[in-house]
Amino acid sequence: MTTFSKAITTDLMEAIKNTAAELAAAAPGTYKLCRYADLRIEVAEEKHAGSENGTSKYAYEDSHIACGIRVLAGDSTIAPGYFGQVLGKADLPRLAQTLASGLKHAYARAVVNAREKARVRDKYKDLGEALATSRLAPVEVQRDTVKAEYAIDPRQVPLDEMVRYVTEVSRAVQDVDEQLKYNTVSAVTLVTRELFTSSEGACIDQSFALSKGSVDVVAVSETGDQELSDTIGHQRGWEVVTEGVVEEHIRNLDLLTFSTNLARDAVKLAHAPTLRSSDKDVVVVTDPHFNALLAHEIIGHPTELDRALKMETAYAGRSWLLRALNDTMVGKAVASALVTAYSDPSLPGFGHYKYDHEGTPGRKVVHIEKGIFKGFMNNRQTAAILNVPPNGSCMATEAHLVPLVRMSTTVFAAGARAPEDIIREVDKGYYVVGHRIPSIAESRENFRISAQKVYEIRNGQIGQLYRGGGIMADTKTFLMKVDAVGRDFRLFPIPNCGKGQPMQGRRLGNGGPTLRSRAHLTGPA
Repeated sequence: MTTFSKAITTDLMEAIKNTAAELAAAAPGTYKLCRYADLRIEVAEEKHAGSENGTSKYAYEDSHIACGIRVLAGDSTIAPGYFGQVLGKADLPRLAQTLASGLKHAYARAVVNAREKARVRDKYKDLGEALATSRLAPVEVQRDTVKAEYAIDPRQVPLDEMVRYVTEVSRAVQDVDEQLKYNTVSAVTLVTRELFTSSEGACIDQSFALSKGSVDVVAVSETGDQELSDTIGHQRGWEVVTEGVVEEHIRNLDLLTFSTNLARDAVKLAHAPTLRSSDKDVVVVTDPHFNALLAHEIIGHPTELDRALKMETAYAGRSWLLRALNDTMVGKAVASALVTAYSDPSLPGFGHYKYDHEGTPGRKVVHIEKGIFKGFMNNRQTAAILNVPPNGSCMATEAHLVPLVRMSTTVFAAGARAPEDIIREVDKGYYVVGHRIPSIAESRENFRISAQKVYEIRNGQIGQLYRGGGIMADTKTFLMKVDAVGRDFRLFPIPNCGKGQPMQGRRLGNGGPTLRSRAHLTGPA
């Protein structure tokens, strides 16, 4: 058996590649009932630093390795079996044995699952037919290497420099105004390297750099208080935090400027009157930052096919876009003809990748095209159920966890209008800026999302600022009433999207342009 060094670094993957590829390729020949096997191995090196009220709060660096193995096995009925494990330095000398043992465990579980599935199908007849044999839709086998992109290598950033910087930012936030009573500032920079091998012959080695900065501020005035939180980030190096990002679709300020700007907004909002809820729909213009969370919640999650097929109903909900296999919204109008929405992992930012965790190339998936619903994100198993091609939307937070159907970068497409013209046409309405907290029906049929800021619009001019507000609407009604779409398309990081049981938190990207529609205003909860 191959032995490995005791240092957990991303360079370790070079030594693992051949072993993992050989184990996956040999699985069908080694195990009688094995139909398919894949191995995922992930190595990560990361650094974290945080400050609170101008004082260093924590700092640490870590590296870890994890593996995940899937086997499909069975005779007349096929079922999956999984094995996952987080590993440490002590495991590295026996890594090859661990992978071989994990493959054996996954195979044994698949065989038991297949036999139990067959038994239940025979026992319950018509009801048992719901337990279909597990199939994977075919994909073209890939062998590729994808390098991480960065100007400043996260592995080379001194931890004390990160501490110094976030503490400096926290102190600058404090100095903005005496009514700022609390703040936290944090930063993360990391490199992850992922290996995927399969019995079909796939061997994909892809690396990612990722850096982000987050800030939370609380301002208190004589008339009210306001808490604001927000994040910047990109799949790049430490330069994202200290220098910012200026790309076609991403405009990240450096963390110092971003944090002090957010602090000033919090002070203004602490003095602003609270927004009153409306008893009927009003005209609302939502900005790209708000629409990032809106796209995430009412486009991204309900178009994940495992959710739509009721595979996560018990703990995460369903989708109004597919009530049954013969009752879907595919081909039907769900929005105005001005609305197009899609998911695309080729877009930059947190949601970017070339291959998903089944080795399928990620591709653009159009969900809504000029108001008509077109389809879902899937994995190989759910694609086989609907007899459609896999679109590379299967991801896990870490290698030891089972991959799920996850959005990559889900967005509203850009329109042709200047955002200032969209506002100028409004006699009476509200401009909804920045997102805060979502509340969504379990089928995603209705939503309530709070905003960072809400401005009144009168006679085409932005006026009074309000705090504590947001909007509420029926999803389809809101989308059908969109009557203007801006050309100001932007992407934003979503730092922690939870899905699955056990819960998997994942960093994603979302975005869109300015939209105009109608919705109820909501005041403070």
